[in-house]
Amino acid sequence: QVQLVESGGGLVQAGASLRLSCAASGRPFSNAAMGWFRRAPRKDREFVAAISWSGGNTYYADSVKGRFTISRDNAKNTVYLQMNGLKPEDTAVYYCAAVPSSSNYQGEYYYWGQGTQVTVSS
Repeated sequence: QVQLVESGGGLVQAGASLRLSCAASGRPFSNAAMGWFRRAPRKDREFVAAISWSGGNTYYADSVKGRFTISRDNAKNTVYLQMNGLKPEDTAVYYCAAVPSSSNYQGEYYYWGQGTQVTVSS
């Protein structure tokens, strides 16, 4: 059974940093793109970042570009999201996703985690 388990969320003050991890199990994802999305209260799910299977290509939403960094360790079947300079508007549940259903890395994925809460206070 495929599982994606996020960790690393929490409550921090504006300007702080957090590092989210997403550990995959059940099958290797070393040949698939992975991504991070988030859903803030009363808002639709939003693309945050994605990374190609090799890690050679990364993609970011404009709202996080320059502050967030996505990376992966294929040996550990894990993807990370380093979040620096956090802002209150980054408050959301963050979801890990694996294997996009199309070439659009900002779209749908076949596998999703349960999410981890990130709350940024002002």
